[in-house]
Amino acid sequence: MTHSHLIPTYKRQPVAFERGEGAWLFDTAGRRYLDALSGIAVNALGHAHPALTAAIGEQADRLLHTSNLYEIEVQSRLADRLCELAGMDAVFFGNSGSEANEAAIKLARLHGHGRGIDTPRVVVMESAFHGRTLAALAATGNPSAQQGFEPLPEGFVRVPYGDLEAIRALDGDIAAVLVEPIQGEGGVRVPPASFLPGLRALCDTRGWLLMVDEVQTGVGRTGDWFAHQASGITPDVMCLAKGLGGGVPIGATLVAGPARELFGPGSHGSTFGGNPLACRAALAVLDTITDDGLLTHAQAMGESIRGQIEARVGGLDVVRDIRGAGLMIGIELARPCPELVEAARERGVLLNVTAGSVIRLLPPLIIAPPEVERLVDTVCELIENAAASDNDTRANA
Repeated sequence: MTHSHLIPTYKRQPVAFERGEGAWLFDTAGRRYLDALSGIAVNALGHAHPALTAAIGEQADRLLHTSNLYEIEVQSRLADRLCELAGMDAVFFGNSGSEANEAAIKLARLHGHGRGIDTPRVVVMESAFHGRTLAALAATGNPSAQQGFEPLPEGFVRVPYGDLEAIRALDGDIAAVLVEPIQGEGGVRVPPASFLPGLRALCDTRGWLLMVDEVQTGVGRTGDWFAHQASGITPDVMCLAKGLGGGVPIGATLVAGPARELFGPGSHGSTFGGNPLACRAALAVLDTITDDGLLTHAQAMGESIRGQIEARVGGLDVVRDIRGAGLMIGIELARPCPELVEAARERGVLLNVTAGSVIRLLPPLIIAPPEVERLVDTVCELIENAAASDNDTRANA
C-alpha cells in the first residue's frame, strides 16, 4: 500500500480498516482484529457504539459549527458536566491534547508574571510526553522527538519522574509543575503513591500551579474519571483529550483555584474548539460511561488482565515488570521488543510497544471477559515465545 501524497510522518503498518464493532476492527479484506490500543486511548467506547453514533448523527443533522463568537449551549452543558466530575471551576475547549497542554503552559506563564516573575519556568519530567506543538514539545522529555526543531521555547526545568525531593530543591522563578499522573508514552510508568499528594502540598506552599496532563489517563481509562483522583488531590489545571470525544477530536483545559481567573477575553482562543459536534460526542461518552458503570468495569477488567498475565508469565526472566491502572497497562520486558507489534497483529490483536521495551495495552472500556481472555492468551504467547527465543540465543552463544 503506497501513500504518495501523504507526508510520511508515520511509519504506518500494512493494514487498513474499513469498519469497527465494539472492541473489534475489520480490515479491507474482512479480517477482524481485537483492538487493544483504542486508537491510542481514544476509542473509550470501542467502535460504532450506538449511543455515540446516534448523538453524532443527531447533532450533525442539526448544527456542526458556529464558532465561539456565539453562545454554544451544548458546550456549556459539557463544561458543567466536566467541572462537576472533576471538582474544578471552568473549562477552555480546544481540539487535541497538544492544544490542551499549550493552554496550560500559557496559564503557567500568566500565573508567573502575575507573581512578578519576569521569566517564569515550568517544572516538567524526564520521559514525559505532552505533544508535538512547539511548547508542548519543549515540555516533552524525548530528545529524539525534539531533534531538528530547535530552538525550542525556553522556560522549562526537567527533573526525574516521581522524584519529589528533586522538585523540592527547586525555587526562584518556578511558576508551575506539569506532570502526567501515569506516564503513557514514557512506558506506562506509575509514580510512588506519595508523589502527587506531595506535589500538591509543595505547590500550595510555593504558590505554584499544579498542572496535570490527563490526556491519556483521563475519562475513565484508569478506572477513575481522572487518574489523579486516586491520589485524593485536585489540580489547578487539568488537560484532557483522547478518550473525551470517543474518536471525535476535542481537547479541554480545566482550571480551578488560582488558575480560575487567568484567561480572559482575547488571551486565548480556538476556531473549532468546543464546536457543537465535538461537545455532543463528549457528552455521549460521559453519559455512557456513567450509565453503563464503565469505571468499575475498567477497574475489574484491568485487574483481570494484569493478574492473569502476572500468573502466567510474571516469573519469566524476560518480564521485568507488569504495571498500570485500570485499562492502561504496561508489560516491561528486559529487552527491546518492537517486533511484537507485528507478531500480535498477525495473531489478530492490535497493541503497541512504547519506550522501546514496554508492551502497552489500552483496550476500550467496554472490553468483555471473553475478549480479555483472547488478549491475555495472545500477549502471554508472545512473551513466552520471546523468552524461548532468548533462551535459544543464550544456549547457542
